[in-house]
Amino acid sequence: MKKFSITVTVALIGAIFLGAAAFAATTFVTIGSGGVGGTYYPLGGAMAEVLSQADIGVKATSRSTSASRENCRLVAKNTVQIGMSMGSTLYQAAFGVEAFEQDGKLPLNILMNMYPAPQHLVTTSKTGIKSLEDLKGKRVSVGAPGGGDQVLTMLILKEAGIDPDKDISKQQLTQPEGVMALKDGNVDAVFWNFAAPGASVLEVAAQRDVVLVPLPQDVVDRVVANNPFLVPHKITKDTYPGMAEDVLTVADGNYLVVRNDMDEKLAYDLVKTLVENREKFLQITPQAENFVPEKASIGIIDFHPGAVKYFEEQGVSMKK
Repeated sequence: MKKFSITVTVALIGAIFLGAAAFAATTFVTIGSGGVGGTYYPLGGAMAEVLSQADIGVKATSRSTSASRENCRLVAKNTVQIGMSMGSTLYQAAFGVEAFEQDGKLPLNILMNMYPAPQHLVTTSKTGIKSLEDLKGKRVSVGAPGGGDQVLTMLILKEAGIDPDKDISKQQLTQPEGVMALKDGNVDAVFWNFAAPGASVLEVAAQRDVVLVPLPQDVVDRVVANNPFLVPHKITKDTYPGMAEDVLTVADGNYLVVRNDMDEKLAYDLVKTLVENREKFLQITPQAENFVPEKASIGIIDFHPGAVKYFEEQGVSMKK
């Protein structure tokens, strides 16, 4: 009986050590996503689930944030290991300019390009707003303080000659806050950036006559010329209820970013797993159709060496 007891004790100790070793071998990864109502939030959750279920030794969770600007800073501090960011914000963070002038250049690399997302300028029929110029004197949400929506909004207003601190009654609302304010008439227009169709626009459209305001061609031309990470884009008339014609705007890329000193094998495993599970992400957003090596490898700053290794294995020449 004593011999049996010793054997059981040894087995239990062995199991504890094996469990501890497995725990130590697990890499914990947090994904900085975005607020409820945009594409980042559900996509971040799906990515965390896919990474955790893959046989790569990763346990991932998703964290709701105010999106791009906050995510770049969180990744730089290693508070989160993967961040979702719009290209306009990432570009500023990498070069330490504009919104990141006080931060300096952040140590960021691209893991993969996710998809392009158009900037939405949304109002309702009762406001009478039909053009960018009509925003003057109105209550306008330029986006949440920590988000990329606001960065891109400021670039557009600058090229349009509209001073957000003088020409409009500037509001800084998150996407859920913007939805409620627009439905309740507490704001006249909102700027949002997400893949189309966006859930926030559809939620407002369920109760109000939504109007998407086009950007003037000359403003689009200047924004794109001065910001090489942006492209002209048209939101097609079949995207949202009540649209009579296509709406001209600009589109920003959306990227997964990591610290430039992330372990190369980890970065390789992360991007390989995400790209090769594209079908699962299509259940979250049709924009996941862009999760292919040829598109995921197009960037605006350097890719992480682990990502470069994966894409080159797929026969893709890296682009920037």
